[in-house]
Amino acid sequence: MTHGWLILADDLTGAADCAIAFGRRGRAAAVTWGEADAAQDHQLPVLAYDAASRGLSAADAAKRHTDVLTQLAAADRILFKKIDSTLRGQPAAETAATMAYLKAHAGAAFGVFAPAFPATGRITIDGRIVVGGQPLEQAEVWQRDHSYPNADLVDVLASAGVGGEKVTLATIRGGELRATFVELARQGDVVAVCDAETDQDLHLIAEASLPAAPSTFFIGSGGLAHALAGLQAEHAVAPLRIPTSACGTLIVVGSLAGASRAAACKLVATGTVTHFPVTPETLLNDGAGRAELALAVMQRLSGGGDALVEIVMNDHPDMALGPKLAQRLAEALQSVAPSIGAFAATGGETAAALLARFGVNGIRLADEIEPGVSLGLTLGRLVVPIATKAGAFGDEHSLIRISERLAAVRTKGSFT
Repeated sequence: MTHGWLILADDLTGAADCAIAFGRRGRAAAVTWGEADAAQDHQLPVLAYDAASRGLSAADAAKRHTDVLTQLAAADRILFKKIDSTLRGQPAAETAATMAYLKAHAGAAFGVFAPAFPATGRITIDGRIVVGGQPLEQAEVWQRDHSYPNADLVDVLASAGVGGEKVTLATIRGGELRATFVELARQGDVVAVCDAETDQDLHLIAEASLPAAPSTFFIGSGGLAHALAGLQAEHAVAPLRIPTSACGTLIVVGSLAGASRAAACKLVATGTVTHFPVTPETLLNDGAGRAELALAVMQRLSGGGDALVEIVMNDHPDMALGPKLAQRLAEALQSVAPSIGAFAATGGETAAALLARFGVNGIRLADEIEPGVSLGLTLGRLVVPIATKAGAFGDEHSLIRISERLAAVRTKGSFT
C-alpha cells in the first residue's frame, strides 16, 4: 500500500521545500494554510500545511500543532514534522505536542529526527547541527535568532520534556540501523536523534524507517523529505499548464539572511529588474510612500518588466519588527496583484503575508529550481507561477536563477 503524507511545518517555505521532494517524483503535492478544515478539500497524496507557528511562544506553537493534527491527521498519511534546520521557532514544543497526539491515538510515539540538509550545507554530527562547516551556535542565523541555550539536539528536545537518543554515524552506516530503530520504538516515547553528513546517510535513515508503524513519525527538513520520497515509486502526472502572461515577475526579499541580500545585489546588477528598496520607516509610518511604491511596482509589472522589492535594514535590525513589516508590505502591495505575471519571495513570513493579501490559499507544487527553492502554481484568486525560498538557502546567484525560470514559465505557459 502506498501511503499519503501529511507534512506539518512551522512556516511556508519549509512546507514547500519538503512537499516538493515528493512532488518532483510524481506524487501530486500541495501546500496550504489558514483554516485547517478547508485543507481537507485538498485530496492529494501529499499535503503540506503551514501552521505559521515559528513566531509563537512554545505553549502556543504546541497548541496550534495539536489543533492541526486533530483536523488533518489520518491513518493513511505518514506524519512528517518539518522543523527549521537551524532550530528557529519552537521545534521542541511542537515535537512534544506531536508525540502526545500520537500517544493518545496510536498508543505510543517514536520519532526519527534527522534535521540535516546536506545540499544546503547543513549536517548533523554527534547530535549537533553544523552549518557551512561551523557549529550552528557560530552561524549568522543563530546569532540573529535562536530559541535554545545550545544546539545539542538531545538538550533541545529535553527542554520540552522529550527524551532523545543519539544515533551516531557509526550506527547509521553500520548495517544494523533498522534493528536500532526497532529497539528504540519498542521502548517507546523517545526520539532517535540521527547524525547525517551526506544524502546517502539520510537514505539509510529513511530506508531503515519505512514502512513506518502508525506510532512512528519523522522530524526533519528538506533533506530527510527527499530521502523518504526517493524510496517510493515514482508516478507519472500530467504537467501543470497555465495561460501565458505578458506581465512581469514580482520578487520580494523580506529575509534578513546574508544569502538573500547578496542574491538581491547580484540580481540588481544584471539590469533585468527594477529595484524598489523600502525602509521600515516607510512601511510603518509613511502612507504616501507606500502608495507611491505600489503604483511604481504596478506600472513596472504591467509593462512586462520584473520588479524587485526589498526591505532594507541597518546592521542591527529590530527582529521584533519582522512580522509587522511583512504585514505592512503585504498591505501596500495588495493592489498590484492583478499586474503580477509570476511571484517569488524569500522568507516564509514575507511570502505568507503577501499571498494572504493576494487571495491565495495554497500552492500546487510542480518542480524544484534548486535545493530549498520550490516552484509551483498559486491557488485562489490569484493564479500565477510562484517560487519560494527560505532566506538563508541558496547562493548569490539564486535569485537570478529564480527570475529566469519564472520568466520562462510565465511566457511559455508550462513548468517543463
